[in-house]
Amino acid sequence: MSKRTVLSSWGVASFAVWALTASGVWAQTPPSPEPNPQATVAKPEMGIRDWLERLHEASRRRAYIGTFVVSSGSEMAVSKIWHVCDGVQQMERIETLTGAPRTTLRRDDEVMTFVPDQKVVLKERREALRLFPDLLRAPGQQIESFYVARPVGSERVAGHDAAVVDFVPRDGLRHAYRIWSEKVTGLVIKMQTRSAEGRVLEQVAFTELQLDAPVRMDVLARQMESTAGYRVVQPEWRKTTPEAQGWRLKAEVPGFQSMSCYARAESYAPGTVQWVFSDGLASVSLFLETFDAKRHTKEKTAADGATHSVSRRVGDHWVTALGEVPAETLGLFIQALERTR
Repeated sequence: MSKRTVLSSWGVASFAVWALTASGVWAQTPPSPEPNPQATVAKPEMGIRDWLERLHEASRRRAYIGTFVVSSGSEMAVSKIWHVCDGVQQMERIETLTGAPRTTLRRDDEVMTFVPDQKVVLKERREALRLFPDLLRAPGQQIESFYVARPVGSERVAGHDAAVVDFVPRDGLRHAYRIWSEKVTGLVIKMQTRSAEGRVLEQVAFTELQLDAPVRMDVLARQMESTAGYRVVQPEWRKTTPEAQGWRLKAEVPGFQSMSCYARAESYAPGTVQWVFSDGLASVSLFLETFDAKRHTKEKTAADGATHSVSRRVGDHWVTALGEVPAETLGLFIQALERTR
């Protein structure tokens, strides 16, 4: 899933149906504790794991309101985000400001997407959904073997001073990232996904950002529950394992570890399985379904910004590999895929 897909489909993404009033969002919120600059400031000798832990903690511990732009090629999308975390639970509201109106509210892994044009609310649980970075959720993940952090300097973004660092891949199986991290808090305020040649494939950047904003979690919770006048649609996925679904990889794709596997409810997409992998930064999903000659007519490779997709027939099944990695990496996943029953 691309950053654009995540950020613009949430509620970074994966976030205008409900207009929260100024008094409802801004008032009566106790101030966030003052950050300790000595404890949070980036140090020149930080490695890739140090950087990722800093960025991850920043998104978990800050309340903020901001407007961000996601650009990919000639396409651009603008959204506004309200984010709050009490140290345990995260909530956010993302409202699209361009394109079709859509508002998404997220409470940890519970996601409600309001589509006013259709009077529909899509209710989902997305265990794999995370803000960048999807930090090291696989035990024993050796991300240092596949990326290196190289500080670039500092710049000003959305009125905030940011440290700039490149996450450079050690092989050709993944993209590079350039990150702008707010110097005191560590929050990611701009990010570019780049090709091996340094070409910007996709960019996410705040154009305005208020840190330690008085966002009220109870107000967001009420908005999330306000579904009157909307039809609630709840696609059902059940957690499973690749083995239980009759799949395995006969060879690992270097750096990527299995994160989760879900099967779609029979009433929605019979036999569809989603198998998710991550290397700590990039993610790849394998969508596996029974081959249907009427629908699966052409094997293809497609690109959308930093995200590639590859669709192939594998025996009696149709596989679509999707991820923000080069198409060659997706090909390795499909080549390694094997049916066990």
